[in-house]
Amino acid sequence: MTVEETRMSDMNIFLQETESIDYSNPIITKQVNLLKEKSTSNIDYIKNAYEFVRDKISHSWDVKTNLVSKNASEVLINKTGICWTKSCLLAALLRGNGIPSGISYQKLTRADDASDGYIIHALNTVYIRVLDKWIRLDARGNKATVNAQFSTEKEILAFTVRPELDEIDYKDNNPDLDKRLVEILHTVDVVMNIRTDFDLK
Repeated sequence: MTVEETRMSDMNIFLQETESIDYSNPIITKQVNLLKEKSTSNIDYIKNAYEFVRDKISHSWDVKTNLVSKNASEVLINKTGICWTKSCLLAALLRGNGIPSGISYQKLTRADDASDGYIIHALNTVYIRVLDKWIRLDARGNKATVNAQFSTEKEILAFTVRPELDEIDYKDNNPDLDKRLVEILHTVDVVMNIRTDFDLK
């Protein structure tokens, strides 16, 4: 479903625990409580959780580690993950505090052009109750060429898709990490070897 198609009747599936979004793990629960203590409102909690994952959890490609974190708790333990599992961690921190959250995808080139193929990029959807709206947040992690920010008014994501290079913004809303991505995480040994030259449809 798209973000716009997500109905109130669908909300429970965006609060469920999954293998990838394992928010009852004690290390997740501890971080949820720490974030609660420093937050003054629901929106403030969402912002704090988002900035924690964006800024305190390194993107595996940026730090050139071969470590493969496979779900939310492993990302928090290892302090690193790729966008797929960083989005699982943010979803876990939100769902663990009763805030509906999902995962959205983009298909992007691995390089500046399509010469090195494509990769699926993951980001988050979050339901803001007081505003009765879904927003998307990208906790990939900022660097010189990436400046994603928290906003309830407009999307400030890590990447802008380039249709001329066959990049795709699916603008979707999924309750769990795609099974094909989960399988890749459980079979790959070196994170830099991950490739996803397929469309998510």
